[in-house]
Amino acid sequence: MNSKQNFADFGRNIVYVKEIETADLPQDLQAEAGDLETVFSVHNAKGEQLALVANRSLAFHLAREHKMVPVTVH
Repeated sequence: MNSKQNFADFGRNIVYVKEIETADLPQDLQAEAGDLETVFSVHNAKGEQLALVANRSLAFHLAREHKMVPVTVH
């Protein structure tokens, strides 16, 4: 594999974890969140949401279980 291909593959297994205010979610998801004030969203490099979980540690655990490298987005 050449260095150009290596660079193209870089980041494919990185996911981004972002804290979200529950009040900013659609109504149906707010209901599912119960009394949580915040949840954590996991996104791939294209920005697609892969998961929505209750806390940061769960988001990181989920990513690692799927052989992904989680990073926090502010």
